[in-house]
Amino acid sequence: MNFRLKTSKETGDRLVSLQATTGLTWNILSRIALALSLRDPSMPNLVENKSGVDINRNAMTGENDYIYKALIRQHAQRNVTDEEYFPDLFNAHLERGIILLDNEYKHARNYEKLLQNLLKMEG
Repeated sequence: MNFRLKTSKETGDRLVSLQATTGLTWNILSRIALALSLRDPSMPNLVENKSGVDINRNAMTGENDYIYKALIRQHAQRNVTDEEYFPDLFNAHLERGIILLDNEYKHARNYEKLLQNLLKMEG
């Protein structure tokens, strides 16, 4: 079982930037990003460039790890091994979701408007 993932440099940079501008911690931003990615029914691309930040599985998913795994498995519409789930698929959704979240923030132009826009999204 893998307990660490490494993001791409671009995702690491986006996390640092979003944390600085929103005041939200990287793990909260990552959870929002994962949710945004799961809204897209297509499978995200696996991460090849892993030169960004290291993320500990427990810090990211905590006691809700099984829920995140179930969400990713449901999205993939197949059984997902633990090795596929974390880091591979989790990281792929994180990568895609951070791009989506960063674009939402750029569109909103501020933290309050970002939250309002996120709350208005339909599932």
